[in-house]
Amino acid sequence: MLLLANRVSFALPGATRVRGVAIGLLLLVQSYCIFSAVARLPVALALLAFNTYPIVITLLTWWLDGTRPSRLALIAMPVVLAGLALALDAGGWSGRGTAGFAGRWDEIGAGVLFACGASLSFSAAMYLTTRWLKGVDGRLRTFLATGTIAVVMVGGSTLAGAFALPVDGTGWLGLVLMCLCYAGAVTSLFVVLPRMEVVSDLGALNIEPIAVLVLGWALLGQAMAPVQIAGAAIVVGGILALGAGKK
Repeated sequence: MLLLANRVSFALPGATRVRGVAIGLLLLVQSYCIFSAVARLPVALALLAFNTYPIVITLLTWWLDGTRPSRLALIAMPVVLAGLALALDAGGWSGRGTAGFAGRWDEIGAGVLFACGASLSFSAAMYLTTRWLKGVDGRLRTFLATGTIAVVMVGGSTLAGAFALPVDGTGWLGLVLMCLCYAGAVTSLFVVLPRMEVVSDLGALNIEPIAVLVLGWALLGQAMAPVQIAGAAIVVGGILALGAGKK
């Protein structure tokens, strides 16, 4: 309705339309994976693992475009992974001691893998958007991506009989607020993405795990041990250093 009201043209070359659908499918995988991760891990830890995507994008641009990372970035990447290992020390939030990342893999492994899958698919979507759809109106890019997700999810869920609507007012409120926040965030991101340097400026998005850490503690009671908070700080600091590039 917004596109029609603003008289945005839907005309696109066939190849561009196919590329938009492909990016939508990548974002579908990202959404599925991140929600699956949040269902299995404390939300802050799931988001920390997901927010390794600037590393993936940096490596992608190095591999595909030949854009070699700065020395600072090459140092920051392993530091980020070390910080993530500290943050994912599940003993810090399970209350059963600090057996460490490896010792808790059976408990947290599925959630971590889902978060990493979200990171990989999101990175691919961001990279391809800046390469394939840079000249396309941001609103139309968003329509292509979210339209693809809606069609596939509604069709697949209907066939699988997988719809489960909320059963009380709290559930409906959560669903509505999540839709409004998520739609606003994704739309804003795709409007500004072509104006950003995909490697350096995306580091600014890593305020997200800090906000989630605070909200998870305040609203969900998901406290983290000091060693995990230190690990989270290392991850966010390393990502910001990665985004700084040569500046």
